[in-house]
Amino acid sequence: MIVAAVSDTQVAPDAMPGSPRFVPDEFEVPQSLMGDGFRLEPLGPQHNASDHQAWSSSIDHIRATPGFTAADWDGDTWPYAMPAQANLADLEMHAGEFERREAFAYTVLGTDGAVIGCVYIDPDTTGVADAMVRLSLIHMSEPTRRRGISYAVFC
Repeated sequence: MIVAAVSDTQVAPDAMPGSPRFVPDEFEVPQSLMGDGFRLEPLGPQHNASDHQAWSSSIDHIRATPGFTAADWDGDTWPYAMPAQANLADLEMHAGEFERREAFAYTVLGTDGAVIGCVYIDPDTTGVADAMVRLSLIHMSEPTRRRGISYAVFC
């Protein structure tokens, strides 16, 4: 898990806390990122089945990851058990935030296309920085861990 406060990013002057404007209009939001053993793409409804299976099988692992306490998420206690339909609504919310440029959630996919985590880039509500970046990876036991997939890949 990586929790990073980004304090030197270029943010639109009117992107104050509570404002839906997070990045300048001219900023080209990345639509993908390829790495050794993974790729990122915007998180959306098309990931519902694999996303729901991935995080719901790793609730204890995610909760034990620094940066995923209710205090870190403005009181949100996710992850908690929810049906796939509720997860779909959550993914639609993330896709809408991405489209409106309010926040950016990416799914982390392994080389086989399986969801192995998510990256969340949100405005920092603490006033310490412009953005808060969080990474959650599902728990994979050592015998099944995919080569090249580790926390270090994202550092």
